[in-house]
Amino acid sequence: MKEPSDFIKFAITLAKKAGKIHMPYFGNIDSLKTKSNDIDLVTEADKVSEEYLINSITKKYPSHSILSEESMEICNNDDYTWVIDPLDGTTNFVHNLPIFSVSIGLKKNNETIIGVVYNPAAKKCFYAEKNKGAFLNNKIIRTRKNINLSKSLLATGFPYLHDKRYDISFELFKDFYDRTRGMRRLGAASLDLCFVAMGRFDGFYEFELKPWDICAGALIVKEANGIATDWDGNKLPGTGKRILACSNRSIHNRMKNILKNNKYKLFF
Repeated sequence: MKEPSDFIKFAITLAKKAGKIHMPYFGNIDSLKTKSNDIDLVTEADKVSEEYLINSITKKYPSHSILSEESMEICNNDDYTWVIDPLDGTTNFVHNLPIFSVSIGLKKNNETIIGVVYNPAAKKCFYAEKNKGAFLNNKIIRTRKNINLSKSLLATGFPYLHDKRYDISFELFKDFYDRTRGMRRLGAASLDLCFVAMGRFDGFYEFELKPWDICAGALIVKEANGIATDWDGNKLPGTGKRILACSNRSIHNRMKNILKNNKYKLFF
């Protein structure tokens, strides 16, 4: 990356140090709580790494706001907001599956300008800065050029809440499964997005995510020449309510046309 800003250098350092906090807990879980239900988990690693991230950001940038998964939002009268997930993929982490990450995004006036996603188990650090490209461990990454849905590998996820959309979400999954080489459900949206950016996946869609799930990863996709929008192609909701991230316009149009089908209007 040419002339990386202090923000990106700081965020990369933060993510790696938070990931280092995770590793002694990984495979040694003895403190576990649930949030909304028995499958919505939080660990001591979540809490300790979040405390480190918030304290570090507050110390260096005391006027900045912070939005984090496990804590109340810190709101200040400033243009900058840090959007952090101290441990994305907690269920994987608890079950000793090395697919989890620290996700750190920075927004200026509600536009994401920095994104870092770090998987400490694999020592893989994905990062991007607006208009400066996307990288994995200092090497530039690009999305796939495949334009055929039939030759695509896609990823998705499912929310914890089993509401009226639950059954139809599996119909949608089957719709894509029948048209592609396969579907994957890895359980860490931030890494799903990075895998689109680096060309492992051709597309990713999900609903009812949160801002900290998508903030960093969506920028990394865009800076890798990909596309990240709402399911209907409109601007990506910062809330994470719906996301469609694709390697290129052709795959995006094909996935968008399926998601906009009238039988899936319940999601809008």
